[in-house]
Amino acid sequence: MALIRCEFFSEALELSTSMTVILPERAEGRIGVAGWPTVEEPPVLYLLHGLSDDDGIWLRRTSIERYAAPLGLAVVMPQVHRSFYTDQACGGRYWTFLSEELPELVASFFRVSQRPEDTFVAGLSMGGYGAFKWALRRPGAFAAAASLSGVMDVARLQRDGVFPDVLRTTFGDASVAGTDEDLLHLLDESEPAGLPRLYLCCGTEDDLLDDNRRFIDAARRRGVDLVFDLDPGGHEWGYWDAHIRDVLDWLPLER
Repeated sequence: MALIRCEFFSEALELSTSMTVILPERAEGRIGVAGWPTVEEPPVLYLLHGLSDDDGIWLRRTSIERYAAPLGLAVVMPQVHRSFYTDQACGGRYWTFLSEELPELVASFFRVSQRPEDTFVAGLSMGGYGAFKWALRRPGAFAAAASLSGVMDVARLQRDGVFPDVLRTTFGDASVAGTDEDLLHLLDESEPAGLPRLYLCCGTEDDLLDDNRRFIDAARRRGVDLVFDLDPGGHEWGYWDAHIRDVLDWLPLER
């Protein structure tokens, strides 16, 4: 895989920011890592980080580069700070950056597929929220979306006073319940047949387990096709390193 640290100016954010990108590479002579015949436009996975991390964290804490190499899959990891992938009440327009500007920049900078059937999104914790919000609000943009230990009920976090400063900066003082920032509301408003494939996993020792269970129950009521895995584990990188491999195995890629 080719590794690129890309620094650029965002018009949506009105500041310089970054993304980390890994691209398929033939690399037939490399020992220990499988290469992939270079194709003109490889499929792409947008891989989103959590609240305390940045665009380089997936590379530092998992073997995502090694896992993606034999699949011929490009992986784009954007930087969004502690924004919850939202146009913040007091901050930057990170939803606009993610859902509108970033795909256009990726298309202009790199030779990757722009076809929805070749485009996927996944993330952990806050990034799981971002991945599902993007997929539920822009279902035609993706073939599949995955959440690992995702923040599935931001309204509950607001009610319980979790991360109060972050959530107030991001969403303001009003509850997100029943708005387009609420995954459960987006799920209720969705047309199940028009959604991309969805995958959810969460550890049974994770504080977010009950929120993930509520999302699973809501998906069942709506008849949404959701693959889920609730298995032993906590909110930590050993769990995410193992389950990102499950996500890659599950993606509808040509093998």
